[in-house]
Formats: sequence, C-alpha cells, structure tokens
Amino acid sequence: MELTGAEIIVRFLQDEGVEYLFGYPGGAVLHIYDALYKQDKVRHVLVRHEQAAAHAADGYARSSGKPGVVLVTSGPGATNAVTGIATAYMDSIPMVVITGQVNSSLIGNDAFQEVDSVGITRPCVKHNFLVKDVNELANTLKKAFYIATTGRPGPVVVDVPKDVTGNKAKYVFPKKIAMRSYHPVVKGHPGQIKKAVQMMLAARRPLIYTGGGVILDDAAKPVTELTRMLGFPITNTSMGLGGYPGTDKQCLGMLGMHGNYEANMAVSHCDLLIAIGARFDDRVTGNIAKFAPKAKIVHVDIDPSSISKNVRVDVPIVGSVSNVVADMIAFVKESGAVPDRDALGKWWNQIDEWRGKECLKYDRTSALVKPQFVVEKLYEITKGDAFVTSDVGQHQMWTAQFYKFDKPRRWINSGGLGTMGFGMPAAMGVQFAHPKSTVVCVTGEGSIQMNIQELSTCMQHGLPIKVICLNNGMLGMVRQWQEFFYDKRYSHSYMESLPDFVKLAEAYGHIGMQIDKPADVEAALKEAFTKYKNRFVFMNFLTDKTENVYPMVPAGAGLDEMILI
Repeated sequence: MELTGAEIIVRFLQDEGVEYLFGYPGGAVLHIYDALYKQDKVRHVLVRHEQAAAHAADGYARSSGKPGVVLVTSGPGATNAVTGIATAYMDSIPMVVITGQVNSSLIGNDAFQEVDSVGITRPCVKHNFLVKDVNELANTLKKAFYIATTGRPGPVVVDVPKDVTGNKAKYVFPKKIAMRSYHPVVKGHPGQIKKAVQMMLAARRPLIYTGGGVILDDAAKPVTELTRMLGFPITNTSMGLGGYPGTDKQCLGMLGMHGNYEANMAVSHCDLLIAIGARFDDRVTGNIAKFAPKAKIVHVDIDPSSISKNVRVDVPIVGSVSNVVADMIAFVKESGAVPDRDALGKWWNQIDEWRGKECLKYDRTSALVKPQFVVEKLYEITKGDAFVTSDVGQHQMWTAQFYKFDKPRRWINSGGLGTMGFGMPAAMGVQFAHPKSTVVCVTGEGSIQMNIQELSTCMQHGLPIKVICLNNGMLGMVRQWQEFFYDKRYSHSYMESLPDFVKLAEAYGHIGMQIDKPADVEAALKEAFTKYKNRFVFMNFLTDKTENVYPMVPAGAGLDEMILI
C-alpha cells in the first residue's frame, strides 16, 4: 500500500494504538494535519501553546503508563515544546514528539521557521531522529516508541521535513524492531541480588528508599510485598510517592530538602540503605558528604549510568525494579531467614521517637487560610483517591507532605526540572487518560499564569478538572529562601497586578470561586466536588503570605540539619 509520509505517520499512530495526540498545527506539518482530518481513530487535542502539548502528553503518560505523543510544527513550534521535553527527560517519562521541519533542500539555509530541532533537543532527549527518506519513516517511528518506553524511559524526538510527509512509499507496520546498539538490561545479577538480600537480613537499622523507578516500572506491588515481609521502614522521594501506601505505619513519608523529620533522621542513622529506582538527586541527599554516613548502600536501577553517579554504592544491581524486587522476595523466602527482630524493634522505637517531633505541625488557630489546611481538607474530601497534579513551589511541597498517596501514578508533578506551568496542562493529559476520575491541579498564582491559556482547551473538551490555587500573592518558595538566606530582601518575589481569577475563569466559561476564610474551605471544596462535579472549577484560596514549608534542609547541610518550625 502506497501512502504519503503524512498518511504513514497517522496510520502508524493508529496501528501503534495511540489514543491521543497533543499538538498545534503550522506550515511544516499541514500534510500531517490533513491526514488526521481524514480519520477518527487518533484523537487530536488542540492546545493553546506547544509547551502545554508536551506537558499534557507527559501527564497522560505518567498517569496511564502509556507513551504520550506530541505533534508540533517547525521552528517556534519545536522550541516552544523544549521545556516540556526537558521536563519529561528529567523525570524519565515515555514520550514521542513529532516535530515538523522545513523541506530537506532548505535545511541549513535559515529558511522560514527553521531551527536545528535535533541539535537543540539533543541534551534533553533519550534519543532523536531526523527522517530524510520517507521509506525509513515507519521504522524510525517504531524505533522512537521502542526507545521511549523501554529501559529507563524518556522522550524521543522525530524531526520530519515537510517534503518527506508529502512523498509516497509503501507502508507496512513494523511489529518488531531490532536495534544492534540498544539492549536494556532488565534482569538483575543473581549474585548481586543474593548479596543484597544477605545484607538486608543482617542489618540492624535498615531503611528502604524508593524513587520514581518504582512507579515507572509498575513495581508498587512487589515493593510493598518486600517491605511488609521484612518489616523495614520505607521512605519515598517526591517522584516515588504512592509506590508504597502513604498511610501505612511503615511509611515514613518523603525524604529530602522538605522531607519528614523521621525520614531524614532515619537516612542519617541507618546502617543499610536499600535504594530502589531512585537516582540520589541533590534535593534528596543534601550535602553528599553527610548523606547516610553510617550506611552501606544497595542500589537497584535500570540505568547503569545512574549507579554511583552521585553517591558511591556498595552493592549495585542493574535491572528493572519489578524483576529485581521479585528476585529479592524469592531469595528471602528461599533462605528461610528473618531479620533480627530485637534490633528492628529498637530501630522502630527510635523512629517513633523522631515521629513525635510532629514536623508538619502548623498554626490551626489562625484567622488566615493556611495552605496546609486546604490540602488536608482536599485529601479528606477526595478520600485520597484523586489524581493530583501540581506546579512547582511551596504548594507542591505541601501537597507532597499532606496528601497521602496510597496508589501509584496518582501524584503527577515536575520533580527533576521543577517546571512552573506544568500543573494544569498535565491535569488535562491525566483527565483524557482517566475521563471518569477526579483530577485536581494544586497550583499557585505564579505558576498558573504560565500556561493559563489552557483554560480554553479545558473548556473546548469539557474537562472537569478542579484547580486549587493557593494564592499568597508571592512567589512563595523564592520568598521563603529570601527570608531565610537573604536577610528578607524580597527582590521581585511578590506578585502585583494579579488578575481576578474568578472573573478570568468565568470569562473562559468555567466556575470560579474565591475563599478567604478558614471556615469556608471545607464547604467550598464540597461544593466543587459535588454540585460542580462535571464542571471545571477554579478555586482561588487567599492564603497566609508568611507561611513557610517545614522541615527545610538548607543548601550545603546534611539531612539531619533541618530547620523546623
């Protein structure tokens, strides 16, 4: 069957099982958009900015486990998408981004809307391709999906010149693809796994530390089984929240810069740290020289380049989390041994003593709306069962601290890149992936304005997202750092000339609410989630401008050197 390159792209997406394509048209991709017009299997979602297309595909991927797919035009279309591509890259999110390119004969001539998309995106993709021959198009797309979704996932860019989309070739869907240079290791070394299990069974103060790899590999079930079998405490990174039930007594919550006191103290005093699907990010470790100073470290990761990259480890295990943890469980059962229960009991007594610090306390008698209270009530009213996206800043940390995630793929946030403007477009992708589920975006008045044009997309598609805007009139995390470390010189961290968010939401056809009293918080949330269950609701909570996120580990400090309230 002979098809144009544009028809091959669309037909391939159909055969690959792609449900949604997030994009924005332009000259270099008009052949593709014309081919999309002639079919109805792949649903195209027209965003209002290409950055939002990438974030929406990202949210779709994080919440569903399927790759997100993006289509943008050449030049500014591609460059606008770069922030979203980099966001996905930092958090290892599977995504395929198809970018239009000028005609092959014009590449390098500074043609209208030409940029070197391959060169620009090379540092922030898992791989990228420039397709020069229409006969290679289907195979290249198959490679892109394979690379994006296997091993350590990540975004892949496929740059397609306009003439390639117009030329014709025979189309056969490549069901399998062979790549000589790419063979991810998924099975861990049995000897290393056995050694790790022996160390786990002999440890007196063990701690399991999990990251986003547990979520990405759908390994929450085996990780939970192993943790409960051993009776060990477990802590999660922000990316790993939901990989183990947050309400379980063995869960110490999040660790790191704004982690729980008990989690950070446990890291600082454990004698064995079992890191699973985590990359020892600087926001987690604090001062590396002071990180887990008394511990031997076991590190399980699919990406060999992550092993001993930031922190030297004693037992490296390269393989997928699900496979390695399953083998660990088998070794524990086979050995018939159990951890030292007496030592473990004393370790738990120490952890419970640290828990007594109540590191997340805040003033519950204030006449001002406390952001922590809003998140607590959100958790209560949604029964902890919502998909929650966030932007970046104080609101992100309060959500990670106060919303207890018991299931994986429910907490959708930009961890590695810290991208403001991520929350609402990501929520769109989540809502498309889970149309009957409750989707909430927790944001701030600074972040929400970075992609606020997507209120239009939400209206067009009738997305019943609930936006919880914790509006303190400040760039809260910037202000907090300026308060702590810059002698309260609040240089450009205030937000003047804010819009009336209620009127703005209404201008787009949505429901807007403003809440400025603690007594009104619960009723407003209940109204949004019941009366307006099927509507997009923008809830503008006017919160205490002076509230800070605690605990906080200052830059250069160890995890046990936290600032507490």
